[in-house]
Amino acid sequence: MLLFEKKKTFIKFKCCKTKVILMKKMVFYGKLSLILTVIFCSSMMTNYLIAQDLKSIKYTDGKQSLVGLITSNAGKEAPGVLILPAWKGIDNEAKQAAINLEKEGYIAFIADIYGEGRYPADNAAASKLSSEYKTDFVAYQNRIKLALTELRKNGAKNVAVIGYCFGGTGALESARGGLDVLGVVCIHGGLGKAIDRKNNPIHTKVLIEHPANDQSVSQEDYNGVIKEMNEGHADWQIITYANSKHTFTNPESEDYNEVMAIRAWGHTLMFLKELFQ
Repeated sequence: MLLFEKKKTFIKFKCCKTKVILMKKMVFYGKLSLILTVIFCSSMMTNYLIAQDLKSIKYTDGKQSLVGLITSNAGKEAPGVLILPAWKGIDNEAKQAAINLEKEGYIAFIADIYGEGRYPADNAAASKLSSEYKTDFVAYQNRIKLALTELRKNGAKNVAVIGYCFGGTGALESARGGLDVLGVVCIHGGLGKAIDRKNNPIHTKVLIEHPANDQSVSQEDYNGVIKEMNEGHADWQIITYANSKHTFTNPESEDYNEVMAIRAWGHTLMFLKELFQ
């Protein structure tokens, strides 16, 4: 009888312990759910606030409708910065850069390279579409020219170009095409070009912000762009960021390196200040 009572007590204890563990797990997952909800809502609110501070500008390339975004100081006379977004089109990194540039006194315009109805839905589509413009670099340069025209219509006098990833390639194409800009910043952009393209004179200043561990850029392309800059007698500089992979400046990327991203942004602002002084 005594053994039975002990066993019964043990079973009750075990049941109570299980209930406590289950309750702790419920509390933990409840808190986790709340945290994830707060993060999601904060992200949505951030995106909303960014969108509130930027105004859509519609323009065209023939029959293709394009929609760029411009900062709220448009219409004032100020230096202008054209932002060329990454391969999926206008994203949060480009939007945040525009807002930050406005705080520094610049009118910033984010170009729409692809156009309405042509925005890629995934990486595969983005790779295909961006490759088309890398191959047809004249079409890419033309879309950049159109965006520069819109930026100048909205008060920008002297202008520079910055670009991320695919947009970084576009920044270099602005220099290669002799576009009327004071300088360009290529941020983790592709550096190569077709081997049958000649190295022409480059009159604009060039800053390349290159992540040291960017597997998308071959040593051949890296050496090639240095040769191109030298043969073009360009005023150029490459800054290499240690322990950084391809999209190191994008907070939404698993490659994000906060320390190096902050440094790169500081270098961008230093370069722009020099251009517009």
